This record gives sequence, C-alpha cells and structure tokens, in this order.
Amino acid sequence: MTDGRLSRPVVVLRESRPAAVARFFGTGPGEDTAGAPAGRRWRVPAEPAGAVRSVVGLAPGPRAVPMFRTLPGQPRLVYTPVELGKLYAFPEGTDGTGQVLAVVTVTGGWRREDMDAYFAQLGLRTPDIRTVEVAGARNAPGPVGEPPSPADIEAVLDLQVAGALAPGATLVNYFAPNTDTGIVEALRAAVHATPTPTAISLSWGSSERSASPDFVAALEDVFQDAAALGVTVCAAAGDAGSGNEEDDGGAHVNHPASSPHVLAVGGTTLVADPDSGTIHSETVWNAGSARATGGGVSEVFALPAWQERAGVPHRYGTEETGRGVPDVAADADGGTGYQILINGQTAFVGGTSPATPLWAALVCRLAEALGRPLGLLPPLLYQDIVPGRVPQGFRDVVAGDNGAYAAAPGWDPTTGLGSPDGTALLGVLSGRTAPDTTR
Repeated sequence: MTDGRLSRPVVVLRESRPAAVARFFGTGPGEDTAGAPAGRRWRVPAEPAGAVRSVVGLAPGPRAVPMFRTLPGQPRLVYTPVELGKLYAFPEGTDGTGQVLAVVTVTGGWRREDMDAYFAQLGLRTPDIRTVEVAGARNAPGPVGEPPSPADIEAVLDLQVAGALAPGATLVNYFAPNTDTGIVEALRAAVHATPTPTAISLSWGSSERSASPDFVAALEDVFQDAAALGVTVCAAAGDAGSGNEEDDGGAHVNHPASSPHVLAVGGTTLVADPDSGTIHSETVWNAGSARATGGGVSEVFALPAWQERAGVPHRYGTEETGRGVPDVAADADGGTGYQILINGQTAFVGGTSPATPLWAALVCRLAEALGRPLGLLPPLLYQDIVPGRVPQGFRDVVAGDNGAYAAAPGWDPTTGLGSPDGTALLGVLSGRTAPDTTR
C-alpha cells in the first residue's frame, strides 16, 4: 500500500487463503500461514523484498483491546469531562476551534441521539462529528435494549470526552476492523487526511509481546509520518498494571503507547471538588485485581534521546533500558470516573481510555492558543527535564504504584510527568520550538 505523502512501502493483504499466502511467501505444507508469531517476521520473496518494510493482514483474531473499566453501581466520585477540564486548568478562551481531532475506533458504534442528549446535558452544542469507514468497518452500535458492548462503550466515551473538552474542534471518527490490516489502514487514512488532524486519539492497545514485529513496524511508519506532518498521536498506556495481562510475572508495556512517536497516557485517582476547583489528592491509579495504570519500560523501543535525562529505570528484573511509558497522565480510576451517556442511560467509566481523548482535546486547545500544531509532543515536554524534579506545566503524582513500579518525584513509570496544568503548560510550550522529526 502506498501513499503520495511521506509514504513507506507496506504490504497489506486483505485475504489470507492458505494457498495464496503459501504461493506468495513460499511457505511449505504444514508451515504456519495464518499469522507469523510474535518475534518472527514473514519471509518476503526476493523480487520485492528490498521495497517492503513490513507485512500485515495475516495475523488471526482481534488486535486491539479497549482501555476502559466500568464498575457496578455508582462510583464514589463522578466527574463530567467539563469539570475535569476546569480541574486540570485547560486554557481559558479556547475550545479547539479550527482544529481537527481524529478518533480511531476499532469496531463498535454510537447513536446521534445519545450525542445530542449528552452534550445538551452539559450545556454544549453537539460538536461537528464526522465518520470515515475503513476496510468495511462501519458505525454499528448494538441494539438499544441490550447491554452495550465494550466496543460501543469505547466508541461513545471517546467522542463524548473529546467533544466535551474541545467542543469547537471537528471530530472525525475512523471506524476500523479489529485486525492488523484494518488498524493500519485507518491510521494511515487519519494521518494523511485533508485537513491534517491536530491530534489523534487511540484508546486501545495490547501488550508489546502480542504484537508481531511487522505490525509494530507498519504502525511505526505511520507514526513517523504523523510526526513529520505535525500530528500529535495520543495512546492509552493500559489498564492492567505493570504486568499488562501477561502471566510470566514480569513487567510489560502497552503498544502502541510504547512507540517513541506517540504521547503515552497513563492514569491517576483524582479526588477533587469540581465546584471549588480544588484538587485534594491525586495518586497512581491502582484499584487492585489488575485494575491499574499501565507503565514501565519497553522491550521493543530503545530509550529516545529526549528521554535520556528523565531518569527512566532499567526494565523490571533486568539490566536493560528502553522507552519509558507513560509520558503523561490524567484521571482514570473507575471509582473517580467519567460520566457518559449510552443507549439513553447514564454510565460511569474509568481507565486510560477516557484519559487519552482528554489529552487529545487538551492538545487541540493548546494548538489553538499557540496558532500552530504541536506534532511530536514528548520532546517538547521533556526538553528541560531534571530527574526527581516536578516538570513545569504538570501536577506531580508522587504516591502509589502500578505493581512493579512506584511513583516518585519527577518522571516515573506510573504516571510519567504527571497530570496537566493546562494553563501553565501553554506558557511552557509558547517558549519552546518543535524539534526536527525528519532526521
């Protein structure tokens, strides 16, 4: 698959009949033709091999997992996105006007009447929401009379959080099948859209160990294009603590949050009074039973130059270094959850899923105020980082853990640089110049 701007060759197969795959890749009888396992790359025939970076579309089963949590009954605290925007001091006088916020949804769907009712409750007009259907996926919510599926909850919460916090932005919702091919195609469509999006929100992912090298390489090409085009990609750091649902007793991070070309978003437990705007406490989200923010050190990506002075530790139980996750954080505890509306009913959700569109909306409002896109944001955020010191523009989170890693002053592998002080962050970014991401 090729594209006219900043493209790199990727082979995308929309069908995986064993005979056709075997002919193309030269696999023999009895060899795996359904999907190369993690850690192995497909053998590309000699003639096109020099032009092919990765092969996607052969791995069976779903690729992405929604990064949200629900709790039965009423959480102990509930915030609307608007209240969180005030608590996190999103810049006044901004609403995302002139910006495009893309949301990539993996299956699922939403109803216009839910959107209209939800934003009316918040005293807002329904944002301009547009849909783009990729590779056969479509906006297909389940029946109203049945409990909403996880995919539907994800689709609804992403748009409601993003739209409430950046109501002036145009929201473009890309629907993708939950396959390697579908995800790659949807992301390419979003990154290379006209107009170029300011931010892309990805509230899903999976452990790095479950992603094939070809899928990782294909997404990395897209994320590098995004950085070169000035697009900020925000990705959820995960909801299963440092183990990230692996059963080997080790520590593992979420992908695509682990990419050095995205802004990885972790989670906190926020106890605050929205009426007074007072934050009483903010700690690492860890509700036990593997309900905790993801975070740690990548096994796939090397430590980026812009993170070298952040104090990223060795990966748990090893002497190996790597990209530290997350970069930033926001409220994610289901017990201090986000209020949404789905199938005509109020629901409460937590997880790094809603924290991710919160950050994407903040990026849009910062870009509006600055008059320019932010592009690859982490190098700007880490520019003056000093280990153990609270970075400017953030609320430092210094209490709690996600299993293998504990919070500490400054950057740490639970909540990154911390939760935002949007107004202070605007002041910081106004004096910083985006780095050259093309080298």
